[in-house]
Amino acid sequence: MAFLELRNLEKSYGATRVVKDFTIGVEEGEFISLLGPSGCGKTTVLRMVGGFETPSQGAIFIDGKDVVALRANQRAIGMVFQAYALFPNLTVAENVAFGLKVGGVGRAERGARVAEMLALIGLRDLGDRYPFQLSGGQQQRVALARALAPRPKVLLLDEPLSALDAKIRVSLRTEIRAIQKRLGITTIFVTHDQEEALSMSDRVVVMNGGRADQIGTPFEIYNAPTSRFVAGFVGTLNTFDAVVTDQAAGGVTLDDVPLVIGRRLPVAAGQTVGIALRPEAVQLGRDPSREVVLPAKIVEVHFMGAVVRIAAEVAGRKFTIDTFNRVDMPPPAVGKSVEISIAARDFLILSDPVEGGQPRL
Repeated sequence: MAFLELRNLEKSYGATRVVKDFTIGVEEGEFISLLGPSGCGKTTVLRMVGGFETPSQGAIFIDGKDVVALRANQRAIGMVFQAYALFPNLTVAENVAFGLKVGGVGRAERGARVAEMLALIGLRDLGDRYPFQLSGGQQQRVALARALAPRPKVLLLDEPLSALDAKIRVSLRTEIRAIQKRLGITTIFVTHDQEEALSMSDRVVVMNGGRADQIGTPFEIYNAPTSRFVAGFVGTLNTFDAVVTDQAAGGVTLDDVPLVIGRRLPVAAGQTVGIALRPEAVQLGRDPSREVVLPAKIVEVHFMGAVVRIAAEVAGRKFTIDTFNRVDMPPPAVGKSVEISIAARDFLILSDPVEGGQPRL
């Protein structure tokens, strides 16, 4: 059994099911992100683990013990909220000590533990300050220290970085991950930011409509999405419907342009299959090592610093292409006719079935 195990969790409010048959096992010390759009059920899953919501059905095991019937303060859970939730009338040190005091920890042990936590988050000298005297990033560090002070078995993070500006967010997520690794604490992190999920996690759970659409490592989620939703939600994607001409060899036509994907397709000849390409998988110019070469016309060029994003029209369809910025190679001009090259292995197959065997958009 995994250290944290969620089995067939469901949550309904009246006739509305917001979490549906959610199952995952999380190993001790693992960092898991629940990623998805607003309303997909990720925070509800987190709140059920924390004891703030009761599952309509299913089980939650922490270290082999079913905790569904236990109150939040009986589960050995540490929780960090989006809005910090610090006590404004308490100092930083008193905020960090709050859970320890409620738990009956003695004064001397509390003091030592608070000092340890303030050193861990890099605020050793700010224990006497009040929350209003801290920056947003410092307040979130204090909230993290308060959650970790009682030595919980599981740490829950509910979009803790969303209220911070971009630069602080990147810095703090690195610190959170480093602290989590140092302590070896099992962690569930809720976010709608794919960059956060991919950069911080051991595994990512992409949620859609209350379900776990795909669970995998960041590499798997990005490079091998199993549904059109996951492929489109995580990263930028070129997505097309193509008609299958040869199921075994992976032959398709895209608006009468023949392509060979080079592997067996999930639907028979004559049916439609979804195919997709990441922008970085498309190369400008003819490359003899790549199986697919197509004529194209440049229609847009967007300079984004390290990356130049180009839109090229192919057979009446727009392809997005990402290339690295190089000072010795200016991007092509709008209106220029070019060729693009694609390796067959880089095509993603999206086979979300609906009635009649056609993939859904």
